[in-house]
Amino acid sequence: MSLDTVKRREAIIDILCQESRVRVDTLSKQFDVSSVTIRNDLRYLEKKGCALRSYGGAMVNHKFAFDRPLQVKGRIDREIKTRIAKKAAEFVNNGNTLIIDSGSTTAEIVPFLKNYRDLVVMTNALNIAYELASFDNVDVMVLGGHIRKNSYSLYGSAAEQQLSQYRFDILFLGVDGFDIDAGITTPNSGEAHLNRIMCDVAHQIIAVADGTKFGRKSFCLIREARQIHRLITDSRIPSHYRQALTGFGVDVLVVDE
Repeated sequence: MSLDTVKRREAIIDILCQESRVRVDTLSKQFDVSSVTIRNDLRYLEKKGCALRSYGGAMVNHKFAFDRPLQVKGRIDREIKTRIAKKAAEFVNNGNTLIIDSGSTTAEIVPFLKNYRDLVVMTNALNIAYELASFDNVDVMVLGGHIRKNSYSLYGSAAEQQLSQYRFDILFLGVDGFDIDAGITTPNSGEAHLNRIMCDVAHQIIAVADGTKFGRKSFCLIREARQIHRLITDSRIPSHYRQALTGFGVDVLVVDE
């Protein structure tokens, strides 16, 4: 796939997110390519799950987990995310070694760590590292690499090599999409690879996800749903998800019951 094709398809996704619907003829003129090329783009995006084709164009698939800016994510369900984060922090003990993944819900965990002692926290999120730096009781480790500006997160081979040298008690894993069959997914392949290593080096994987994340899928698999140890969420979790996860041996905690 050429770079021009990749950029054009990414631009079409941005338009879908903003306008919810696109037309072949409009896109053909905008990108100065044939209608056949645009139809191929929309067919590809439909196959990936982010678009639903319609007569003369396509519409956004709202069940797809798009890569939205952290500031936007942080404004969605802020109160419930704080409750999820507070519950997550209850599983921390003094002296623990933690990984805190990037994300709007994982960021909410940080204030609840202030009263713990002798913590070691590694993170790939610049905003989380900045806040933790003011805590006298926390030894902060920041993964190096390339910055994803949407999420203030770092990823890449340098981060992967650094992370693989350590072992941690708990990983607090952020979630873009959570589907029983498709697993835990994210739109960015580099971050997905880093998240998989996080899972490998952590003794306990705690996923934190508000109810909007269920039934959403994205391009890149992080972990099968059955492979996490604990899920902290809210009462919008579908009942069959809860039953299935419990059957897998996953501890499901619902903070607003």
